[in-house]
Amino acid sequence: MTKILRKPNLVLTTLFILLLNSSLFAKSDEGHDGAVDTKDEVGEYILHHIKDAHDFHLFSYTDSHGERKHVGFPLPVIVWSSKGLTTFMSSKFHHDDSGHQIVEANGTRFVKLHSKIYELEEGAEAISFDETHHPTNAHKVLDFSITKSVFGILLVGLLMFIWFAGLARQYKKKQIPTGFGRVLEPLVLYVRDEIARPNIGEKRYREFTGYLLTVFFFIWILNLLGLTPLGFNVTGQLAVTAALAIFTLIIYTFKGNKGYWGHMLWMPGVPYLIRPVLAIIEVAGAFLIKPFSLLVRLFANISAGHIVVMSLIAIMVTMKSEMGAVGATSLSFVLSFFITLIEVLVAFLQAYIFTMLSALFIGMAVEEHDHH
Repeated sequence: MTKILRKPNLVLTTLFILLLNSSLFAKSDEGHDGAVDTKDEVGEYILHHIKDAHDFHLFSYTDSHGERKHVGFPLPVIVWSSKGLTTFMSSKFHHDDSGHQIVEANGTRFVKLHSKIYELEEGAEAISFDETHHPTNAHKVLDFSITKSVFGILLVGLLMFIWFAGLARQYKKKQIPTGFGRVLEPLVLYVRDEIARPNIGEKRYREFTGYLLTVFFFIWILNLLGLTPLGFNVTGQLAVTAALAIFTLIIYTFKGNKGYWGHMLWMPGVPYLIRPVLAIIEVAGAFLIKPFSLLVRLFANISAGHIVVMSLIAIMVTMKSEMGAVGATSLSFVLSFFITLIEVLVAFLQAYIFTMLSALFIGMAVEEHDHH
């Protein structure tokens, strides 16, 4: 830990992230008086923070006139309803008397419930529920909206395209990159020489290095964005980690050679009666266990890290009556600092683990088996 604290850039970055998150947490409005005061409200806020949303809500505050002001910006809502494609900005959602967010567009009423958009039935003015709190006069629509997670994916994709296109141009003009390319080059070489080459082999590693580089930088940058107060939690969304795992699954499934499939479906060197049992286990491992381990490890670690950090920051809210405002804030800051410092390292570690396992699975599929 002493060695880590000697790195000023890492410490300053962690302090900056932590101070922003702490200030925005204190200014959030989840209770109906506009402040987060109770443990239940804190829990709701933390769960809300890690979920996807149709807009960016950074923080809220009460002005001198006692009115709540919300700071953020809307995102495009794109849905397919019974009347076709409908688009509008998320800022059009407003609260009705029952507290639900509704909007009228394309001759249809839409309501947002728990971050999901429903289409109200013809003639319905508000959403109604049954005894299990399920909507009775509304049904879900196909949602193609640009949510926070989608916006984050597009943003990181654009940044990666600009950065690596610039690095490629520098390599064409000269052998040594300059500027930001000097930051990217050692990471590119590390993924190539320490992950792709030893796990896939000298003959085939170049074929898959591009994918491994894309996955590594994509996950790493999104993990770092998830630590900022912008509310990005892309790699903490199960759908995103599942999609990444499926990409790896598709690659090693279709690139697997005869030896790979032969060892999976009819294991050589073992008794014939045991081979069908081993085939079932191997198929389950290739199509279920391997992808599941990829998606769950990334999703669980990133989500758990966000919850822990936000929970420690919440100490200054939930324990200020027992410890006093200064004591609770000091304890919250110290604990949150060290956890956030670890989370900065975990952001890199999880990108490394996902890339390493992907390279390992691909290497197992394309490895040449020599039989004597």
